[in-house]
Amino acid sequence: MNIRPAPRALAAATALLALAGTAACSSDGAGADPQRVDVVAAFYPMQFLAERIGGDAVTVTNLAKPGAEPHDLELNPGQVGQVTEAELIVYLKGFQPAVDEAVDQNAGDRAFDVATVQPLLTAAQAGHDHEGEGEGAAGHAEEAGAPDPHLWLDPTRLATVGDKLAARLGAVDPDRAADYTARATALRGELEKLDAEFTAGLKTCQRREIVVSHTAFGYLTERYRLEQVGISGLSPENEPSPQRLAEVAEEAREHKATTVFFETLVSPKVAETIATEVGAKTAVLDPLEGLSSDNGGDYLSVMRTNLQTLRTALSCS
Repeated sequence: MNIRPAPRALAAATALLALAGTAACSSDGAGADPQRVDVVAAFYPMQFLAERIGGDAVTVTNLAKPGAEPHDLELNPGQVGQVTEAELIVYLKGFQPAVDEAVDQNAGDRAFDVATVQPLLTAAQAGHDHEGEGEGAAGHAEEAGAPDPHLWLDPTRLATVGDKLAARLGAVDPDRAADYTARATALRGELEKLDAEFTAGLKTCQRREIVVSHTAFGYLTERYRLEQVGISGLSPENEPSPQRLAEVAEEAREHKATTVFFETLVSPKVAETIATEVGAKTAVLDPLEGLSSDNGGDYLSVMRTNLQTLRTALSCS
């Protein structure tokens, strides 16, 4: 990518790239309406915020397609063109390396990094006290100090990001700034209601430990005073060692866990192995990094499904 074309070819190559980027954006609907702000969202929670706050004043393109694991996203040239052409890119730096690279090279001041809204918790601060991943003490310490990107699983944090996104949209589109602020305020009300439902629903439970396939739930457990036991760490593609599997099984028995949770976008095999060993069931706890290809819900409905799943698993009254 660092090889520069010969001067005589530069104009032609630039024109071809511009045409490709425009065609790619138009084919996905982005930029098709000049009356709307063209927004690119890096993955689902960012799309949810942009659509709810932007309303009919924006066109939102999600770089991570339904059913795909967003951590592993690789951008094709058309998607890079979308980043280049968008009026605003909403992403979370450090979550998707390919998006970070495209933003650094093409976005300039059109990028909104939601991680800058408020400091991210580290893995240790978010309660990731159990994942060694077979890497030894050094690997454990490195992961414990790493930032946890999954802030959207705390609805109050997501509401704060929404407020800041409304301000950014208002800067891009001043004529409709008041509309963006009003929609962000309405969304904050919905997210605060969801937060109250989680607080009440998880207040009185027989158990407070959840065994999960990867430690995506630190913000949720920190907010609602739960504890997560992660089979693997912050990245779902990291394979747990046999030692780690034995440790998780031991903790599951110790806490009398009735359920081992897996995710919609990750293979359930490891979770099923642990569940079989300790005599537990398996259930889906969705980290909402992306929607499954057959999921008709949205952030609010999936989070409420998560709440009911947790209440059942933890025997909450």
